[in-house]
Parts: sequence; C-alpha cells; structure tokens
Amino acid sequence: MDVEVISREIIKPTSTSLHDHYKFSYVDQLMPSLYLSLIYYYTSSLDHKLSKNEISNSLKTSLSLVLNHYYPLVGIVQKNFIDCKNGGVLVLEAQVVNCQLSEILQNPNPEKFVAKFLPDDVNNLVLAVQVNYFNCGGIAIGVRMSHKVADGSSLTTFIKHWAQTARGNIENVCPKIIGTSLFPPKDGVDGESDLPPVKNITFKRFVFTDSKLSALKEKYVVTSSSAESSRTYPSRYKTLSSFIMRRFLASTEIKKEPKRRYTLCSPVNIRKIVDPPLADDSFGNIIGAATISIDSSENDIKVEEGNYDHGLVNTLTRAISKINKDSMKKVQDGKLDGLLVWEGVDENTWKREVVNFVCTSFCRFPIYEADFGWGRPAWVSSGDIAWQEYTTIFMDTKNGNGIEAWVYLTEEDMAKFERDKELLTYASPTT
Repeated sequence: MDVEVISREIIKPTSTSLHDHYKFSYVDQLMPSLYLSLIYYYTSSLDHKLSKNEISNSLKTSLSLVLNHYYPLVGIVQKNFIDCKNGGVLVLEAQVVNCQLSEILQNPNPEKFVAKFLPDDVNNLVLAVQVNYFNCGGIAIGVRMSHKVADGSSLTTFIKHWAQTARGNIENVCPKIIGTSLFPPKDGVDGESDLPPVKNITFKRFVFTDSKLSALKEKYVVTSSSAESSRTYPSRYKTLSSFIMRRFLASTEIKKEPKRRYTLCSPVNIRKIVDPPLADDSFGNIIGAATISIDSSENDIKVEEGNYDHGLVNTLTRAISKINKDSMKKVQDGKLDGLLVWEGVDENTWKREVVNFVCTSFCRFPIYEADFGWGRPAWVSSGDIAWQEYTTIFMDTKNGNGIEAWVYLTEEDMAKFERDKELLTYASPTT
C-alpha cells in the first residue's frame, strides 16, 4: 500500500479577531512536546455520492469555522506559549494506492499503515490533519494535536465539534478554554520539555471482548464477606492496566533484572474532580497522573500464569483515589507542586534503572460520534507514537462493549509479550 500526498494547505479560521497567543497553564508547562493522534475511517461516502472535491471543500470549510472556537489550535508551539498570530492548521490530502478500505477493516494490522495516514513534519504546529482518499470511496482522516495544549478528551471533543460543524450544527459548539484559569502558569517552570528519541518501537493491537473483560474482572474482585452484594469490582481500566502490566512483567522475566525498577503511570481526567466540576467540552490539559512503583527484586512479585493477586490493582486504585477535590484545590492554591501522585515511589527508586510504563485511555470519549455528514466512522484507531518505550492506549470497540489495547514496546519485548499464553487467553491479537 502506498499513500501519495496530493495537496498541502494551511487552513485559517474565518474570524480575524481571535487571540494572538495562548499562554501555557501550569499543567501545559509540565507536558512533554509530543503529539496525540487518532485516525477516523469512513466507508459511507459513496452512499451519498459525494465527489472528492465536495468532501474536501466540506472538511476545509467546516474546519475554518470550528477553529473560531478553538483559537489555541491555529498556533505554533513556543517555549511557554502558543503563538496564534496569522496561524492556521496544516491540512494534507493524500491518495491511497493499491489498497481498499475494506481490506484494512476486515484484517487490521495497524503497524503496517497507521503512520502513512498521519501528517508528518508538522514543525511545531499545534494541529495537523491528513485526509486520505481510497479509490473505493472510503476515507481515513488522521489528526495530530500537540499535547502541550490539549489532552485526549480535548482532542476527541474537537473532532466531534468539527464533524458537527460540517453537518451545519454549530449551536452546541462552544468549548470553554480552561487551562490557565484553572492552573495558572508558574515562574521557573521550563515549558520546553522534550522526550528522548525512541528507537526500535513496535506496536500491536489486542482486542478484549465484553465477555473476556467480565472474566478478567472476576479474577480481581474483592469480597469483604460472604454476601454477593459486597463484591467490589475494579474498573475496566484498572483491571486491564494491572493485567497487561503483569503479563508484561511475566513475559519479559523481570526477576532476571534485579537492578531495574518499573513504574506504571495512569493519567486521570479531572474535569469532574475539580470543584466546581467542569463541562466535558472544557478544553486544555485538564489531567493529573497517578504513578506507582514496582520493584523487580521484591520476592512478593508474582507474575506466573494464573496469578491474579490484588496488590497491583489495589495500589493503582489507591494512587488514583488521591487525585481528588482536596488535592486539586491544594494545587490550585499553590500548596502542592504538580498533579502527579506517587505511590511506593521513593528516593531508592531512582537509584536503579527505571522503566516507565504508561497506560492511558480514550474509552468513554465521543470518538464514534464524529459524523461529518456521511455517517459515523466504521473504525477509529490510535496512531503511531513517540512516547516512552512502554505505553498502552485503551480505546472502545465500535459497539462500546469491548476494549482495544494498543501496546507499544521495544521489538525485543514485544516478541515475548505477544506470545504470552495468559495474555492470549483473554485477548485477540492483530494477525
């Protein structure tokens, strides 16, 4: 499959009276310079007999209109702010050659194609889009958005609003640009945070059906008495995060590397945690993060097949629970530095080689509500990634019952992980 770029254009908002800059919030300052990415796949354009030009004009016109409500997205990332003067969004259009969209949907092997559907060389732009046309009439819209100004909720809400605008429904498109008012920037915090380049990273998609998720949650259930009503189930996110982390530790044989220490970081959407709660369409980096430590030399780390001790999931639950109204108020009042909660992490952690594992989630976000006028997406995928070596991204399946886990590992570790028998008992991998 080849993807050939056929046009490149900067789309500007229709309004000329927008803010000329966006100052980073405190959380923005702490964010590394990386991009969030999603790809939306549509098969229904032929049903409406829309030409490529009609689709292109609709997408660009609606993008220009919706950007009036999202002024930080038209800028260029600077050290501690977004320069929005005379800014715009890069839109690439591309033709997909030697591949039908149906081939991807019937047998998705995302490692082979997702990077081709996303814009590259974005040059510090906040937002870039690539519209990919298939000869069959299908479309794949790839979006990159800078994490310096937005979190996953902001990304998915923006795309939903863009789609609403394309359908002529602009009444409810009024996001609240929250960042700096919620967490004012702090002097002395360097807003230029770059992750080191990542090499030899590969990724696989593992699908957990509703029945497999239920079976896994049963493994982690906590019963305080004999009464069935007292059974406490961890969330799907905590269950899968703990399970995948355990299978990673088992498949890569952490006990053979006692000098290593592992951390598991879980970003937390705090829109409903802060007081007063914020609307779902509040725009910015409105997140905290809970990080727990796992010592590979501890004797009580049990990672063999069939083991579902509650230690890891309980520790994760405890850490996440500390991101609450009280702690958020202390951050806002300047009584706490950062929105990162540590559990089991001490000065000894950093005396060893530390391997960071991030589990983040797009679940429950409105990714399948993005109807640009030719129906909802047939599929929404994660994109390529330039994060740390070890990352898992959770996404709802289209029916909303299952979860796709996009696991990013080094090639050496992935070769072991994808063959783990306990993992494959519950997950269906991409072939």
